[in-house]
Amino acid sequence: MQNIIIDKPYVPMPPLGGRIWPAILARYLPRLIRKKYGVVSVQFDGVDRLKQSLAAGHGILLAPNHSRDEDPFVVGMLSREVRRPLFIMASWHLFMQDRLQTFLLRRGGAFSIYREGIDRAAVNSAVEILETAQRPLVIFPEGYISRTNDHINTLLDGVALIARSAARKRAKMNPPGKVVVHPLAIRYKFEGNIQAAAGRVLDEIETRLTWRPQRQLSTLERIYKTGGALLTLKELEYLGRQHDGTVEDRLQRLMDAILLPLEVKWLGQSATGGGEAPARVKRLRSAILPDMAKGEIDESERQARWKDLSDLYLVQQLHHYPADYVRSNPTPQRLLETIERFEEDLTDKVSLHGPIRATVTLGEPIEAVGQRQERDSHDPLLDGIEKQWRFMLGLDGTT
Repeated sequence: MQNIIIDKPYVPMPPLGGRIWPAILARYLPRLIRKKYGVVSVQFDGVDRLKQSLAAGHGILLAPNHSRDEDPFVVGMLSREVRRPLFIMASWHLFMQDRLQTFLLRRGGAFSIYREGIDRAAVNSAVEILETAQRPLVIFPEGYISRTNDHINTLLDGVALIARSAARKRAKMNPPGKVVVHPLAIRYKFEGNIQAAAGRVLDEIETRLTWRPQRQLSTLERIYKTGGALLTLKELEYLGRQHDGTVEDRLQRLMDAILLPLEVKWLGQSATGGGEAPARVKRLRSAILPDMAKGEIDESERQARWKDLSDLYLVQQLHHYPADYVRSNPTPQRLLETIERFEEDLTDKVSLHGPIRATVTLGEPIEAVGQRQERDSHDPLLDGIEKQWRFMLGLDGTT
């Protein structure tokens, strides 16, 4: 399990001002993403739309999709294009890895959000940034890394809440001000040899499975054979046997088998489930972690809770395997994403693959209004973000 859960009391990392450090770090970003992530170039389209919003003095919220670890750094390079530093809301666990990373994140414009509970300090900081139009604010509406550039996950309503709260405040200014949301579509293109890149990872995984490397099969066939084996192993672990049905059905059955007992245990709910896996995982983490952070439990209870958290991490990872994502369109990028997900799930790390080229398209501004105009289950602001994402990513008519 990756170190994304911190069992310590939450200490907010508020945003820091200043322009010198952001400017210094922005110059280093191209080298960083090339060496660490294999991204050799970043192209920006539609930057004039953001420049117009800056010139108008609007509070600006940038809303990118979130498919890869390097997304914040890729978006961070936008500051060089518009000659304006950015603030970015980032998960608290990123500030808890080492002192140097914390130092650089904060001086680069990042501030923390506690994903396992209600973080009023982070929300208030975000609203203030938009209200005062200090800098553009970056928030990832999907909330977590999907590793699927051609698939959009459910958007979190916190983005709309922050934008509307700031819009109400700016509307009271004299003269009245606006808050606008610019959707950002980050598109990656892997330009390396996918057979070679996938082959190295699949050789290692197949060896872990005690197989001979299945090099007689195509990359797509190897991915499905390996994925099927990994899913079966988890079914045996949690369900006692391999199950029949589509991959989608098997994944949902496995996730429910893990989640339902935990929901009964921690939330006192009847074993019926409800909602998508990420929301269910978040509710459970919010119930499990507080006593751990306070240090009010003994070691045996702490270890039992870590086991539950490990199971929840598995559910979160399983959720990121959309049905037929690869078979329906086996592009090099989708193949790469899938083997990276395999590797991450097995080793908690991802090998460097490249070269990768990134394109960031800035969408049309969507004005945030103080109150929702509709009361149904669809939020018009979030719908507007997703609609522009789909168009800019070329996903109209797909998932």
